This record gives sequence, structure tokens and C-alpha cells, in this order.
Amino acid sequence: MRFRRNIEELDVPTEIPQLLIKALESLESESLLVLPGEVIVHQSENLLNFGLVRDGRVISEELIALIRVVRRTNEIRRGSIDVARGPIGEGKREIRVSVAPLTEDGLILVLVSDESEARRIDAVRRDFVANVSHELKTPIGALGLLSEAILGAKNDPDAVVKFATKMQNEAKRLTELVQEIIDLSRLQSSDPLQKAFPVEIEDVIREAVNQAQISAESRNITVDVGLMQPAVVIGDRDQLIMAIHNLVENAINYSPEKTKVSVTSTVIDGLVEVSITDQGIGIPESELGRIFERFYRVDPARSRQTGGTGLGLSIVKHVALNHGGDVRVWSKESVGSTFSILLPIAPPEEKI
Repeated sequence: MRFRRNIEELDVPTEIPQLLIKALESLESESLLVLPGEVIVHQSENLLNFGLVRDGRVISEELIALIRVVRRTNEIRRGSIDVARGPIGEGKREIRVSVAPLTEDGLILVLVSDESEARRIDAVRRDFVANVSHELKTPIGALGLLSEAILGAKNDPDAVVKFATKMQNEAKRLTELVQEIIDLSRLQSSDPLQKAFPVEIEDVIREAVNQAQISAESRNITVDVGLMQPAVVIGDRDQLIMAIHNLVENAINYSPEKTKVSVTSTVIDGLVEVSITDQGIGIPESELGRIFERFYRVDPARSRQTGGTGLGLSIVKHVALNHGGDVRVWSKESVGSTFSILLPIAPPEEKI
């Protein structure tokens, strides 16, 4: 065992690391034991996902500085470190660390916990009622008015059919809205990097496209899967499928009939870029900065026609940031749009 071999080289009694490891395995926090030179001699299984260590060494400059202060002062120190979720994008994780000296030889114990998870859950709870109550009023109010109209037209079969059809559409929109609210809440209250697995991006793309085939056929739109450069990312397969599927559905809904939607993936500089291009109505330049906001709609009337809830792009943004990536958009009115999700490629040791 690497831990024991390094400890023996420092002449530390072997029963100490055995007791330490047993104790550390019982903790909820992730743990790290570090020798001088910031060489890791023990790390808990999930610590690699925090972006603090790589190849048996500590790589966070902030954590290295804290460890050296503890080694110099021989006192316990605590603090918070903001760690990027990936090489691009705005996604951050707030990591709480506690650093303690263990031996005179410089053996240091680091305990690590992710505070961003708790903060994200609190934010979701604060936002949920305000956002959702506002959005639910429209379809619920419409259903109430339509039911009254049906009662008033009970002797007019044509009017009943007309109002009942509108009720079906509003009920469908309400169902989709509730489902997307649930999806968004799940994304905000869970961290895909805490229980992440290698995922083949081509498999994700093809599954997302398959899920959109019925919508494409109903609008006589061709979804073309073009260049697929192989890549493996670390994350939650279902969330990634959801994000790409939302972009494909969006492209279909905002494109004229008998047009084409193209999906490609390319690899560059350690990132895989999944791009969805349509020949649709495009987005005004003045609106591009707000399209990823929750419940924001560029054209509310068009959104009602297509069944849009204003949550799809917000879900895409959350998935990208939570996987250490980002989402970008290019669009020109009457020409079309290209939405791209960029994700960091898995390190070689993590690939399938």
C-alpha cells in the first residue's frame, strides 16, 4: 500500500496510519494526508472530483499555502476555497477545508467538504415559490376561463369542441411546465460531479436526437447528425442527454417546416463542443444576453404556439456549468442559430 510505504520511510509507527485510515473512512468529509513537498500518501475515493489534487500531488495553490502555514505554525487552520468546476465557464464550487498537523515529520491531515451543495439547495428553496407561482397562474387561469366557457356553451357542440381543444392544449402546456420545473429543481439540488462516471459524448448525442425524432417528423424537419469526433466526459449521462435534447427540440420548434437541424461534435484544446444549428427565425442581438434566464422568452406569443415554457435554455445552462463547462450561442435573425455546449474531456485515467 503506497500510504504505508511512505509512512515507513518517515519512521512513523505503522499502527498510526492504520488507525487514521479507519477513522477517516468513517467521516462524511473527504480526507487527504500530505507529506512535505505536498506529496499525497492517502486520499479518499471521491476527492479527485474536487479539483484539488492530481497525479498524487496537491495542485490547488490556495490549499498548498494553507498546508504550509499549518506545517510552519503547527496549528489547525480552516478556510474556504473556490474551485472552478472546469477549465471554462462560470461554474464554481465552494470547498470548505480544515487542515491539521499530525506528526513532527510534517504529516498533514486535510478534511474537505463541498459547501456549494448546501448553498445551492438554500437558493432553490428561496426562489422556487416566487418563480413557480407566477408561471403557473397563466395556464391555470386559462383552464378556469375555458371551463366556464364550456359550461356557458353546453348547448353549442361546436363551441364545446373548440373550448375543449384549447383546454387540452393548456393542460399539455401545464404538464410540460411542471415537468421542466421538476427537472430544473433536481439540477439545482444535486451535483453531477459528486457521483460522476465516464460518458461517451456520441452516445449522449444520438440518444438525445432519437428522443426528438417524433417532434422533427411532425414538423417535416430533418435532424442530421454530422461530424462526430469521439470524446469521453465525466458527469451524469441523463443530465447531458436532457441538455442536448432540449437544444435539439428548441431548434425544431423555432424552425420552418422542411428545413434541417444539424448536430455535430468537435474536440479542441481538451474540450468537446457539441453544436446544434438550425435554419430558424433567429434571435435578436439585443436578446442574446438574457435567453438563458429562467422563464425568459424572446417572443412570448411564439412560445405559447410552440409550447415553450421559458425553462429549456436555463436547464441547458445549469447542466453545462454543473459539468465544468459552458454554453454559447450565435444567432442572426431570419438566418438561424447555433447553440454549443462545451465540456471538459475526461483525463486519460478516467476514460472508458
